Amino acid sequence: MEKVQGEMEIERWERSEELSDAERKVIQETWSRVYTNCEDVGVSILIRFFVKFPSAKQYFSQFKHMEDPLEMERTPQLRKHARRVMGAVNTVVENINDSEKVSSVLALVGKAHALKHKVEPVYFKFFTGVMLEVIAEEYANDFTPEVQRAWTKMKSLIYTHVTAAYKESMSSLLTAVVKLCSCVGVRAGVAMVNTGDVRRRLDAQTRECEKKLRPAL
Repeated sequence: MEKVQGEMEIERWERSEELSDAERKVIQETWSRVYTNCEDVGVSILIRFFVKFPSAKQYFSQFKHMEDPLEMERTPQLRKHARRVMGAVNTVVENINDSEKVSSVLALVGKAHALKHKVEPVYFKFFTGVMLEVIAEEYANDFTPEVQRAWTKMKSLIYTHVTAAYKESMSSLLTAVVKLCSCVGVRAGVAMVNTGDVRRRLDAQTRECEKKLRPAL
């Protein structure tokens, strides 16, 4: 059952702490074991994600009407997306010591989901939480408190970078629209909106979406 989160919990999710060298090493070591079984783990993560947050299926035309997790699990599209997701995470982990590379990879993910797929940014928060939950269960022997802390930071890093790129993309898009409207003589309310307004609105929409979805994370 999905539960309402408080404002402090939301803020806790949105903070991204710096990873230490030791934590980066721990993440790479544990991920190397996870990635040897990347497709099956990725499928498990997606299935749980869709079960806990069924509204996320709206972005996947191939199985958005499926209710049975086993039916979803058998679809080639889901397995393909699982490989894609795990591949993206793997690229981040492999380059975890290169902050610019990590930012670049996650920026591409954020922009694609903002402009092409039109995914609400809050779903990245939910997804990274489910990802950590599944990995911690399936690799329980590897997930000491130290490992758990490192991956919690990693989860926040992914969410923070992706949503920052998402907001930047939407702000740039709206700025372009405003300029276009100005060029063709449109002076309605849209021409008065600035990028600061967009960021505030996106933040408000994210929080409102969280309340409506009542996440169990």
